[in-house]
Amino acid sequence: MDKLLTILYVSDQEKSTDFYQEVLQLEPTLNVPGMTEFTLFKNCKLGLMPEDGIAKIITPATAHPKTGSQIPRCEIYLSVNNPQLFIDRAIKLGAKNVSTLQNRDWGEKVGYTTDLDGHILAFAEKE
Repeated sequence: MDKLLTILYVSDQEKSTDFYQEVLQLEPTLNVPGMTEFTLFKNCKLGLMPEDGIAKIITPATAHPKTGSQIPRCEIYLSVNNPQLFIDRAIKLGAKNVSTLQNRDWGEKVGYTTDLDGHILAFAEKE
């Protein structure tokens, strides 16, 4: 393997793009109808795809992604400097606080929020 693209299925691509752009303080490296991508670091991207778009590919073999809206379906765990800044930005932009920033038993200080679709965002730093 030489690259990773993790794609989140979102209810509103434009709103989710704005959310992640502000929270991550990154410009999209791709932003076209049906897909937005943020390069997190070399060969690692976070993608945003509308639920209705992916549904054309994966249904009826699987459930429409809308049936799982606001149910935590994945976690994006990001190691950052000053995670509280990221947490505060996310909450200001409409995220829900899930678990405050605190030392965890695996040796990192981590806080958890949601994104606009209920996906879990973890912002972490070494203790």
